[in-house]
Amino acid sequence: MMGAILGDMIGAPYEFDRGGKTKDFPLFSSGSEFTDDSVMTVAVAEALLDTLGQPEEDILDALTSSMQKWGRKYPDAGYGLRFYQWLHQKFPTPYGSFGNGSAMRGSAAGWLFGTLEETRRMARLTAQVSHNHPEGIKGAEATASAIFLARTGSTKEEIKDYIIREFGYDLSRTCDEIRPFYHHVESCQQTVPEAITAFLEGTSFEDVIRTAVSLGGDCDTLTCIAGGIAEAFYGLPGSMEKEGRNRLPEEMLAVIDRFCRQAQTMG
Repeated sequence: MMGAILGDMIGAPYEFDRGGKTKDFPLFSSGSEFTDDSVMTVAVAEALLDTLGQPEEDILDALTSSMQKWGRKYPDAGYGLRFYQWLHQKFPTPYGSFGNGSAMRGSAAGWLFGTLEETRRMARLTAQVSHNHPEGIKGAEATASAIFLARTGSTKEEIKDYIIREFGYDLSRTCDEIRPFYHHVESCQQTVPEAITAFLEGTSFEDVIRTAVSLGGDCDTLTCIAGGIAEAFYGLPGSMEKEGRNRLPEEMLAVIDRFCRQAQTMG
């Protein structure tokens, strides 16, 4: 999960093509701060930890409650308008979104469960409380599935084949082909395949992060997704993890540490 948060932090200063679409940039700067991607990643992780083994209705309630709690704690983290309104509704309901928020916040589902079937079911729940459009749900499931496969020893080719077969994403383009025409877009359809492609092309955790940022557009979210998968495949460089933790508040670190302890029990 920390890989997703690092992706968010590192990508944040370069959103809207402010990074010049290059892999040559400082990993951390004064602008490397967590955004809504990290806040919601922590919220979802906490909800899933609190409801392990519980019925779906309880999980959905916990997800809604946790996301609203954390979103209200950090109201200026950069939420989209519709989601910001959802965070402050007394009785929030799904609103048919296929925004990439469903994919960026669900990395915890890729780590906490023992089967791919259960991983996909939980990812679906994390999306449907707000992003219940089929494409929103698909983005969350695809991201969590890639994390599950990466952490359980699948090769990149096996991960790629599964994503294409199960979700129908086009992973035939290279990052060099994507980069010149890619722009700021916030749909799962135009974020998740690009993030997975960056993971597939990257040669290390850091290289995945740099590759994802170099695509531009909504690169904090794109890199959040790619970073979550890359962590599961490569692990985290200690220096990057330490720097990222130094930029997070203690209450987020408490959830992350609790999550890591639970994830370790899954092997």
